[in-house]
Amino acid sequence: MDWKLFASTFAAIFIAEIGDKTQLATLSLASGSASRWTVFVASALALVATSALAVLAGEALTRVIPPIWLQRAAGALFLVLGVLFLWNARGPAEPPADDAPVESVAPAD
Repeated sequence: MDWKLFASTFAAIFIAEIGDKTQLATLSLASGSASRWTVFVASALALVATSALAVLAGEALTRVIPPIWLQRAAGALFLVLGVLFLWNARGPAEPPADDAPVESVAPAD
């Protein structure tokens, strides 16, 4: 077993998963459940299943596309998403102008 690859994969996934919506959903399910072990096993199996799909998809893609291009595309996608998230997080550039005159409407009797 490649222990360096194991450690780097574990660290990357562990850090990426801390505080994400999957963990929050698991926390919510466990807090409202009488059987926390059932929630733990089900959430662990779900993560294993999604990871297995990712590994199979990655293996299939490397048969068609060279790994270096997949790494470059993934890096570019992360950069684009990061820029988009930062752009959206900054909020509106300026508050919307309220140029329309305000008309008061008297209540009907």
